[in-house]
Amino acid sequence: MLNNQLIFTLLLCFSSVIGFAQDSVFMTKTHLKGVLLDAETHDPLPYANIVIQRINRGSITNESGQFSIDTTGLIETDSVSFLYIGYKTTNVAIDEIFETGKVLLEEDIQNLNKVFVFGTPPNAKDIVKKIIENREKNYTKETNVNHIFYRSRSVSDIGSYKLKYKKSSISVLDEKMIQELERKTPKHSTSYTDFLGDIYYSKKKEDSSHYKLAPLKTVALKEKDVADLDQINEVFKEVFQNTEEEEYWKLKTGIFSFKMDVDMGDDSTSTGEKRPKGSRTVKSSLSSIKNALYYSSLKNEGDWDFLYATGKYHYTLVGGTNVGKEDVYIIDFIPRGGGEFLGRMYVSVDSYALIRADYEYAEDKTGTDVQVMGIGYHEDYFSGSILFEKVDSTYQLKYCAKQEGQRFNIDRSFGIVKKKERFLWDKTMKEVKIGLDMEMTSNESFEIMVMNQKLISQNKYTQFTPKKYHSVLYVDQFDENLWKGYSIIEPTKKMREYKKREE
Repeated sequence: MLNNQLIFTLLLCFSSVIGFAQDSVFMTKTHLKGVLLDAETHDPLPYANIVIQRINRGSITNESGQFSIDTTGLIETDSVSFLYIGYKTTNVAIDEIFETGKVLLEEDIQNLNKVFVFGTPPNAKDIVKKIIENREKNYTKETNVNHIFYRSRSVSDIGSYKLKYKKSSISVLDEKMIQELERKTPKHSTSYTDFLGDIYYSKKKEDSSHYKLAPLKTVALKEKDVADLDQINEVFKEVFQNTEEEEYWKLKTGIFSFKMDVDMGDDSTSTGEKRPKGSRTVKSSLSSIKNALYYSSLKNEGDWDFLYATGKYHYTLVGGTNVGKEDVYIIDFIPRGGGEFLGRMYVSVDSYALIRADYEYAEDKTGTDVQVMGIGYHEDYFSGSILFEKVDSTYQLKYCAKQEGQRFNIDRSFGIVKKKERFLWDKTMKEVKIGLDMEMTSNESFEIMVMNQKLISQNKYTQFTPKKYHSVLYVDQFDENLWKGYSIIEPTKKMREYKKREE
């Protein structure tokens, strides 16, 4: 369904909350719950790998070091392995976790001379440069299907919001309707989506999308009732549906104009099929997941500035450790000059593959900050984490997470114009013009856990036909019972408190 706010806030990204508060330990008979901590400092250890070897089931600790393991199929003699790079792997009995709710890991960072044989210690910056040089070789992918759990979260708050009607040649978009839009626009938005399913990947260049999605289960927070907004949506939907083949819509502000790609979000297909109630298109869910997978490809130079712009950072070779049978460098980095991030990375000695990285904006550092022609955009928070697992001779994604916070303000006039194509100058058919004065903050995050990967033939990928829609279970608050029998990422305390809002 067409989002009416898109018309006036096209440049906004409504996004997502980041929870940092640590939950208290909470144990049930259906889930084995606890928190993973540094044995000396008792700091939480986020995004650690958790494995139950006997039944080959795994999970990941969340950003606060908490974990949840479904107990279906477990027996009293089972133990759980906790693997965290730079720490000694620990096996813990199930009953011990039930009793204490805490697992402690000891750090295992060793002096390079004790782990590796070097005549002269290698230069940390030279090691980092080789990560991108060897990227294509280290992270090459074959046609496969991955079993994934994906979570996205968002929160946005509108501090001030004023719409000023100026003119309209579209009868239904009169001054009264603009006032209704201002009054009924939610000033706070909270959402999350938990998705479990399979994603198919094709390495063939001929497959333009490269990905297909097979949803298994999706749970989403049901936001406040928006029946009034739905009525306004129908008005805009009616306006844009009356667009002939040679007609199009543009967004205008000052001397700038942009052709609009108007997606009507029609509930019907070309055959008259109605979109099932409580469903989403598989295409839209795939788009969100693909954006997260692109982050994990290490190809976005802005997100991975410390790998590409090595002149902007100071690198310190802290020591070494082992991941499986692989020797690994531990490198810390801080910004110098125009760098933005600080963090720690783990790099294979032999292949120069980035195995893990955890990083964030350094103190007093921010991302894009622009204020021009009545529009302001400021990125004030960023953190990222990624973990790869060696499979044969290549490295495959195990987990990644990205969290961002932005502030946005706008004080400009906008026009929505319907045009008809002509030989010399396109003709203006309809136009509505309003002023928008708004301030907004937003936070968004996503995380992906890859639980299983299986190579498949190209023929199997080609034969798989995704469904058009998939069902979504909408809830008023997170309910772990809905995930009984599944492995998911434990929600943070803040996410548990997300509730449907009534205004």
